[in-house]
Amino acid sequence: MVATALHLPDLASQARRLIELGLVDLGVGALSESEIISAVTGVDCPEDSLLVPGPNLVAPSKLAPLLSRAGKPGFVVVDMTDLDDFAPIAGVDVPEAPFYVVSGLERGDEMANWSPDEALPAVTGAGRTPMTIGEGIAWLLQQPEQLEPNHCFMTIGSRLRKANGKLDARTPAIWISGGTGRDGRERKGAPKVGWCWAGNRHTWLGFGSVARRFALTGR
Repeated sequence: MVATALHLPDLASQARRLIELGLVDLGVGALSESEIISAVTGVDCPEDSLLVPGPNLVAPSKLAPLLSRAGKPGFVVVDMTDLDDFAPIAGVDVPEAPFYVVSGLERGDEMANWSPDEALPAVTGAGRTPMTIGEGIAWLLQQPEQLEPNHCFMTIGSRLRKANGKLDARTPAIWISGGTGRDGRERKGAPKVGWCWAGNRHTWLGFGSVARRFALTGR
């Protein structure tokens, strides 16, 4: 796998960008701008680590509209109203904190045209862990250029478990809207949070993954 998250700024700069994008206005509890900056200042983490707002702080559906491409905001597809119910799969341990950090991000371009069912064992077999939808959105908030035509990605670290205990067949993904169907022509070129079937392949979708997650309190 080839790493594609290059030259991420320090965590304080990432925090400031999230604030500038409107994070505090999304209802992130009692955290003020100064408290957010203070929480990440001086944290020891690997180079090119990504700051991720935890799902308990802000839901992915609220973060998605902060995405932007070609001047158009991101959106969640209309038939994924349950996006925020998608949770980390077994083996994906997300720190329970307002913010956490992930390192070693990869877009997984080399697995394009693989199905999620095929990609998951390859990701874990390489000693990595699949990206969650919240992590994928957080990455593109910092580096929107990582979403490229024909080089978008799935985030199969998040799945929905049904009442019977089985996984829903949908897997979240982030790609670029073609402005067709229910997306609407006005959304052509916009970042799109949607889903794909776990058994289907798509030539333009790789599989986002990370090397490690850790809380801001230490590695």
